[in-house]
Amino acid sequence: MGNSDKINQLLSFVQNNDWIVQVFVVVLVTLSLSLIARRLIAKIALRMQKTKNPWDDLLTTAMQKPVAWMIWLLGLTFAADVVYRQSGATIFEAIAPIRDIGVILILTLFLINLINGTQAVLKARKTETGERAFDEHTVEAIAKLIKISVIITSGLVMLQSMGYSISGVLAFGGIGGIAVGFAAKDLLSNFFGGLMIYLDRPFMVGDWIRSNDRDIEGTVEHIGWRLTRIRTFDKRPLYVPNSIFANISVENPSRMTNRRIYETIGIRYEDASKMDVIVSEVKQMLLEHPDIDTKTTMIVNFVKFSASSIDFFVYTFTKTTDWIQYHEIKQDVLLKILAIVERHGAEIAFPTSTLHVESLPETAGN
Repeated sequence: MGNSDKINQLLSFVQNNDWIVQVFVVVLVTLSLSLIARRLIAKIALRMQKTKNPWDDLLTTAMQKPVAWMIWLLGLTFAADVVYRQSGATIFEAIAPIRDIGVILILTLFLINLINGTQAVLKARKTETGERAFDEHTVEAIAKLIKISVIITSGLVMLQSMGYSISGVLAFGGIGGIAVGFAAKDLLSNFFGGLMIYLDRPFMVGDWIRSNDRDIEGTVEHIGWRLTRIRTFDKRPLYVPNSIFANISVENPSRMTNRRIYETIGIRYEDASKMDVIVSEVKQMLLEHPDIDTKTTMIVNFVKFSASSIDFFVYTFTKTTDWIQYHEIKQDVLLKILAIVERHGAEIAFPTSTLHVESLPETAGN
């Protein structure tokens, strides 16, 4: 058999099986487009990295894999359509729903990548003072809610593409939701309580909080969707359901701007003439103290006559809010007040009583 006969046989095979050539061409074009798209996105990503804007980097990173997968999905399903028209096999009837579901899954992956990237950008963003521009836990909570919404929406669209009625599913979900709501109302109340904590931000991890309504005081270690874990000052973990915080008042001392020094000091009645100069020097000492915030309220005044002393009080604020440093400053202030009192020859009063004894009448015969 000559070369011409082989060529004729090959041409005859191609003419009788042109669908094989079509499949080969589709796969070849798919592979080429995938490589081109990957290299094009990589070049764009390199250029975007040179800019200061993080959002263009986010977009290119989020679309790298989804674009390649989308090209392969469309290419392979198109090739499968060619085979289906030739063979008519029943299995290939699933091509259309597989294509639809695949497109939805790839778009879902793209959106989730976009959400994760946005979350990372927002958590890394800082203000001019070096502080975080957005609360880390709030960003995480909102990102989780958006991802759950995307996944649920994608699931409903996939059900619709598979021929199921979304209205029926939603109706069933509504009835089921009512039943679940009654059965798990405490769980749902804790979930929404956690959501309100994330959105309102009355406290965050690391804050010292306390409540007079409940026996709650300590440092927040973790804020979950159901429970908040607080480490009490005796180092015991305290687990508080999130719904509790919707019904109690919570004090957050960690966010105070200053700490207050409020002390009443009494001197002896015999030192009353020295009260005016003592009060003046104490106030001057506070004004010159490097750790006292002179921009806040400062009061040093003679306040009352007590049973065993005459009292003046000191009302001022420290610059620091650190608990340990505050007590060091307070100690220094009190020692300086004591030194001022002693320098003027006065003394700090302590409870005393005076007993007056009347003379007894003389007895007869004396």
